[in-house]
Amino acid sequence: MDKIIRATAKDGMVRIIAGITTDIVNEGARIHGCTPTASAALGRMLTAGALMGSMLKSEQEALTLKINGGGPANGITVTAKSDAVVKGYIGNPTVHFPLNVANGKLNVGEAVGKDGNLLVIKDLGLKEPYVGQVPIYTGEIAEDFAYYFTVSEQTPSAVSLGVLVDKDLSIKAAGGFIIQMMPGADDLLTDLITYRLEEIPSITTLIGEKDSIEEIIEYIFEGMDLKINESIEPQYRCDCTRERVERALISIGQKDLQEIYEDGKTEEVTCDFCDKKYVFSHEDLGQLLEQAK
Repeated sequence: MDKIIRATAKDGMVRIIAGITTDIVNEGARIHGCTPTASAALGRMLTAGALMGSMLKSEQEALTLKINGGGPANGITVTAKSDAVVKGYIGNPTVHFPLNVANGKLNVGEAVGKDGNLLVIKDLGLKEPYVGQVPIYTGEIAEDFAYYFTVSEQTPSAVSLGVLVDKDLSIKAAGGFIIQMMPGADDLLTDLITYRLEEIPSITTLIGEKDSIEEIIEYIFEGMDLKINESIEPQYRCDCTRERVERALISIGQKDLQEIYEDGKTEEVTCDFCDKKYVFSHEDLGQLLEQAK
């Protein structure tokens, strides 16, 4: 079962958000029919969304993450809520490259590209959402989020996101962590954690070796007064409805809706996030057109 935990270490000087997300990545990859490279790219973004969503403070808050570096993945979008419910899509789920020779991992950076931006939109229930944007650092996604936290939120952070795809294209393991140094943290503590993170295996290897996300974090922060504060079960769930699609069609404007209606054809709208199809007959479109007027 997937799980995300929130924890602290060294008297609260270190904040930790970590999780196993194998099930939600499996669901996203299955819905979109992803190749291994696309699964890894979408899975890393879904994992980041679940981790960052769990950092939100109230049920009314929501998060949208977008990355598009001009690569053949054609961009990835993920939305998340404070209960770590996520959904997402990749523009081109068939994108695939051979393994990255340098590290033996799926070549997500090549798929995403580096000529673009990572965008973080936080709807905090205020009049205007918070929008943070940074240039893409590597296209490998984890490093890009670490760069975002450091530059846009002024919080030095280590980010790990991993997806291991099995031979049958299912997701064998997925997960990640965000480790942040709080104001006033000692430089020696930062150096020690950096050293440990450089020495440990990949997050997907740790998921295979350890029994739980708690055990993984206890392994990394051994002897650092680790305190696990709460846990949450992330889920992949789309909240689309026919009513929402109707509102979206009305929102395109009377002129465009009139053109669709005059075609005299049935209109089919597919949700980007869950691939569910909504069919609108000529009569349905006429009723929506009346509402648009």
